[in-house]
Amino acid sequence: MKIKDSFLLREIAGTHIVVPVGERVIDFKGMMTLNEIGAFIWEQLQDEHTFDDVLDAILECYEIDADTAKADLEGFLEQTRKNGALDECPHQITAT
Repeated sequence: MKIKDSFLLREIAGTHIVVPVGERVIDFKGMMTLNEIGAFIWEQLQDEHTFDDVLDAILECYEIDADTAKADLEGFLEQTRKNGALDECPHQITAT
């Protein structure tokens, strides 16, 4: 899974904001703001990664327990799906 090329992450006044580009500007309603871990996950998904790859990266970089990290990642991915910003392969959609 990875972030679609039609979305960019920008930091404005210390806030991480996802902005659509190209034709996505017309379809995208609202705005996505991300906290620090959300921005970290977004950066991880600039390249193709599995759920477990991203989970491992979170656990390596943040002092967080595995259950909390997994729940946070699942929540992030669900919201990103709803906003149409995530490209996924069917075998990479859920946690293992």
